[in-house]
Amino acid sequence: MLKRSIHILLLLTVAFSMLGAGAPDTRFQRLGGKMMCTCGCAQMLLECNHVGCPDSPRLIGELHQQLDAGLSDAGILTWFADKYGPTVLAAPLRDNLFDRTTWYIPGLVLVLGIIGVFLLIRYWKSRLPPPASPLPHTPSANALRDRIRNETEY
Repeated sequence: MLKRSIHILLLLTVAFSMLGAGAPDTRFQRLGGKMMCTCGCAQMLLECNHVGCPDSPRLIGELHQQLDAGLSDAGILTWFADKYGPTVLAAPLRDNLFDRTTWYIPGLVLVLGIIGVFLLIRYWKSRLPPPASPLPHTPSANALRDRIRNETEY
């Protein structure tokens, strides 16, 4: 029992000591995944894979510099957005009203358009006249049906 407890304690000690391993790297990966390459390839900054990209090495270097300077994540993303414009961000910053508006308004317009079409169709259906009742089975109605059949045959 004592031997098993020592093994568990040793395992927990090693596991907790490894929790902080690679923290700067994961922060670099997280921030690099929130930014787009500015060369026009429409890929994430760290995933830009076209040969001879003029922008990604420079942007990655600047990201390393900002991480070394000790800025917060929001500060680094704001710095990049100020320098390269909001197109460098893969998603809008939550503190900028204009960015949030430009990201969410198209979806809102789509939903409002669908609701508008639904209401328009419903309005048009309400304006339709009620369906005509069929002709009663009287001798004059039967004669009219026969005449219509004769006139519409090929």
